[in-house]
Amino acid sequence: MPSSSVSPPAPPSSSSKKSAPLELPWVEKYRPTLLSDVVGNEETTSRLQAIAEDGNLPNLIVSGPPGTGKTTSVKALALALLGDKCKVGVLELNASDSRGIDVVRNKIKSFAQSKITLPPSRHKIVILDEADSMTTAAQQALRRTMEVYSSTTRFALACNLSSKIIEPIQSRAAILRFTRLSDSQVLSRLIHVCTSEGVSYTSDGLEAIIFTAEGDMRNAINNLQATWAGFEHVNQGNVFKVCDQPHPETVKSILKYCSLGETKNAVSSMRSLYSTGYSCSDIISTIFKVTKSQNFQESMKLKFLREIGFAHVRIAEGNATLLQLLGLLGRMCEIGREMGEKGEEDMVIE
Repeated sequence: MPSSSVSPPAPPSSSSKKSAPLELPWVEKYRPTLLSDVVGNEETTSRLQAIAEDGNLPNLIVSGPPGTGKTTSVKALALALLGDKCKVGVLELNASDSRGIDVVRNKIKSFAQSKITLPPSRHKIVILDEADSMTTAAQQALRRTMEVYSSTTRFALACNLSSKIIEPIQSRAAILRFTRLSDSQVLSRLIHVCTSEGVSYTSDGLEAIIFTAEGDMRNAINNLQATWAGFEHVNQGNVFKVCDQPHPETVKSILKYCSLGETKNAVSSMRSLYSTGYSCSDIISTIFKVTKSQNFQESMKLKFLREIGFAHVRIAEGNATLLQLLGLLGRMCEIGREMGEKGEEDMVIE
């Protein structure tokens, strides 16, 4: 039979199977690479800048809350010191994953022993993120490694709590402390990212992101990207759908009832909020944040915060029930009535 002139269909080319490249997370895309670009903690970053200019890097312990720029600052310092040799002259490990004594004995020790050509009077740098998660045995082994290879290698430990680093390591390192970023600092960075990415937003949307982030820049940028990816518009409602925290307006109304001593309305609103599925720890945390930001009469605010603190302790210890929240409202309403009778109810609910 004569062969058919119709050729079989060609297999799809590999290029047609390629999907669009995945977008880099904004928290990495907009991570500063220079110390001068790091937002907030100016006093600490200026000390790091002085170290970069001097070139004599000591062992460092950088402690502070998450999302305040600890690891970013250390990486920027390493880049300023080593330049294009940064890739071969820096070993970065996350101690939360690699925290055993074998990592110190194998990875870190072999890196410290390796011969690498660096700029004059520069040292190899080991960056240990989440160093407070390292076991005590690993920290003891690290202490010895820091001693033996002090002529060629410097160590930078980033941690949330410097008190979890053993004393021998603390005595061998300079301790730098980072604090939570202010609302204005987080806002300026969010506006920069929104402008660069063409994100449509409202002012109350950015305020909601700042409220949920609590001074954590990483959290703020991640929430911004998640809200934009999910709804293509950043406003207050969309942000709280993504972050899934009790809405501050609901909590404000509860606090208003408490300040007026209206126990029945406060309890009814709390039961309604609790029935939506939020945990007691989420609710008490939001009550604390909202109370702190309200313009209550000062003595009333202090008494409210005192009672919230006691309730928070009981919930954190495991007694997380609706009864704890209702008991808190009862005490706060009693404070509101007492101060109202004394004529001290002069407060503003925004």
